[in-house]
Amino acid sequence: MNETTADRPIALIVDDEKEVADAYALRLRGLCEVETAYDGETALSVIEDDPVDIVLLDRHMPGMSGDDVLDELDDRGFDGKIIMVTAIDPGFDVLDMPFDDYLCKPIDREDVRAAVRQQCEILGYELLGEYFGVESKRRVIAAEIPREDREDHDRYQEIAASCANLEQRVRRLLDDVTESLDEFAAIGREGR
Repeated sequence: MNETTADRPIALIVDDEKEVADAYALRLRGLCEVETAYDGETALSVIEDDPVDIVLLDRHMPGMSGDDVLDELDDRGFDGKIIMVTAIDPGFDVLDMPFDDYLCKPIDREDVRAAVRQQCEILGYELLGEYFGVESKRRVIAAEIPREDREDHDRYQEIAASCANLEQRVRRLLDDVTESLDEFAAIGREGR
């Protein structure tokens, strides 16, 4: 999946039971672009290669468990949201686990969709704040420094690329963000 072509949030469903993963994919149809992985190693490979906003992760899988995948995503600094979707009843161990929501199977179709919508919105607003912080720096430099100097500055080019990616991701996650982005763009940051 290519980030530049996705116009909806991207979800990865990770469950060793193919029928279960495919059923969740059907439940999310129309809400997200959906990929599936039937084991932990494949899930990590997908996340490494493709942009993913939301992971629906089963805890109990042979080989690399969902808990192991969760720990690895945390170590890698995964910048999406993780929803545990599992038949394992939670214990006090979940208090220290780095996930964003926990759903116990079996799960109603609308509950899965609602949880994904909510996590997309949370992630979208978090990224919007990050975008505003980075884009304000880029805009003031663009207003004050000549183009040829900006084009030769590696850090500025990294920031510009980051801004473009963040804006695209925010637009993918949040439905009505155009007005906020337009208001932000209208703020004068250059000297008078």
